[in-house]
Amino acid sequence: MFDLPALGAHIQRLRTGRGLSLRGLADTCGVSVGMLSAVERGEKAATIVVLDRIAGGLGVPLDRLVTRDPDDSVIVRRAADQDTVDEPGGWRRTVLTPVVPGVNFEWVRTELPPGCDAGEFPAYAPGSHIFIAVDEGTLRMTLGERVVDLAAGDSLYFSPDTVHGYANPGTTPARYAVAALIMRPRTAGLARPRRRTP
Repeated sequence: MFDLPALGAHIQRLRTGRGLSLRGLADTCGVSVGMLSAVERGEKAATIVVLDRIAGGLGVPLDRLVTRDPDDSVIVRRAADQDTVDEPGGWRRTVLTPVVPGVNFEWVRTELPPGCDAGEFPAYAPGSHIFIAVDEGTLRMTLGERVVDLAAGDSLYFSPDTVHGYANPGTTPARYAVAALIMRPRTAGLARPRRRTP
């Protein structure tokens, strides 16, 4: 018997770690949005067939979807196991944190090529927090109506309770890390990509 809330939280972490909306995962795996939502909330027990489809949509083996290490107080995530996502426009995200059911924290290493605009992201629920540290290049943050340019060595904290965006206005790659505690989003969905800046 599965621990339904823990399994649901695990699936949600895998999905959001890949930048997938419920609709995006549903379209990929052939499971309805309603079923996915109920499974993530721990309200419905999915069959093995449905779980296998979800695992396929997330690109993970079924056993990884439904099992946890009995000693999850220490989780080592080897470099080869980290999820790297190549997004449209040339930007790349590597999720460094392991999936821990019930924990909404993520640590992501990101690279934006010169002139790349990663798009806008929707506001998240109260209680969400984002910290950014720039390693190389220039990162332009759009926070509602405010624009902040960050250079190598700069860091930033913001509460993502408004639409926010990431862009590289420079001529060299921007490399930065994002540490995020994200609560359930107010509006589900992927980033709304914008065309590359000149």
